[in-house]
Amino acid sequence: MGSLRQKARGRGTAANPAGRFEKFGTMAVDDGWEVDEDLPPVRTEIREELARSLITYNRSPDLPFDRSINPYRGCEHGCVYCFARPTHAYLGLSPGLDFETRLVARPNAADILRKELSARRYKVAVIAIGTNTDPYQPIEKQRVITRGCLEVLAEFNHPVAIVTKGALIERDLDILGPMAARGLTRVGISLTTLDAGLSRRMEPRAPSPKRRLQMIERLSRAGVPVRVMTSPLVPGLTDHELEDLLRAGRDAGADTASWIMLRLPREVSQLWQGWLTEHEPGRAEKVMARLREMHGGRDYDPRWGHRMRGEGRYAEMVAQRFRAAIKRLGLAEEGDPLRTDLFQVPPQAGDQLSLQL
Repeated sequence: MGSLRQKARGRGTAANPAGRFEKFGTMAVDDGWEVDEDLPPVRTEIREELARSLITYNRSPDLPFDRSINPYRGCEHGCVYCFARPTHAYLGLSPGLDFETRLVARPNAADILRKELSARRYKVAVIAIGTNTDPYQPIEKQRVITRGCLEVLAEFNHPVAIVTKGALIERDLDILGPMAARGLTRVGISLTTLDAGLSRRMEPRAPSPKRRLQMIERLSRAGVPVRVMTSPLVPGLTDHELEDLLRAGRDAGADTASWIMLRLPREVSQLWQGWLTEHEPGRAEKVMARLREMHGGRDYDPRWGHRMRGEGRYAEMVAQRFRAAIKRLGLAEEGDPLRTDLFQVPPQAGDQLSLQL
């Protein structure tokens, strides 16, 4: 394990279990050499995928939106708890180390988005970005795919809600500020802990807690409404910080707040428990006991209406603490609805000009 952890230093997990659709998996093979050589660090690999469609629709009653877009597959931030890790199995890759090192970029995303928004049958509603993988992860600096999509949304006066941990969002304030002034955008910043050391271990390539609070401040100063998202809340590890997280977010300029309990779907449970054993062995039993208490004895219960927060006495206690804290701090759970009435397909090359003067 030592050499593997050294190889994956700076990553959320050193484990790279086979995807559940792989017949043979990522088996170790003896190559005949007896010397245990130091392995080189794992480098990020990026391949391109030409998207044929971009907007994904959902009917989940747990979500406040019915459509989203994702410029990237996989996420270099490497958050070990990320609920999106199992989606990498559909690509024939591991939800473990592959998820944070073998990424997929969709370079034609903006062009496809423009095409879909221009369709006659398209009905406008808020589009969410960042609901699966972070649109402002490090590779966005070179690929600029998220910004391209924002430029299209701004051109169409289309409402958009963004969720991110990435400080690169500040680069796009020249787009987000004017959109916010027209009531077309809001941003959620995920704040999991104020403990920089814990954050570094759980979310190795995401900005520090201090930097995320600075993001909230700069966004709100530019007129962009910001939600502080205390997500995921980890029972027995970060749950005691709930009120402090909300207060720090409010003081930085957030006007709304939300919380979601740690979710461990499919392979995430195995990866998370491995992380706990290595980094928080003294708390591992308590953390898992709390989670199972909220999910009927299971690591995770995927039922709608249940999966985000669990149920039972402990889950209700956290919910009560959250409600009391936001009331005391003057935070709201819901902000003003984003506008949809400004949406308009801009003139395209070759369109017939209006005869009206």
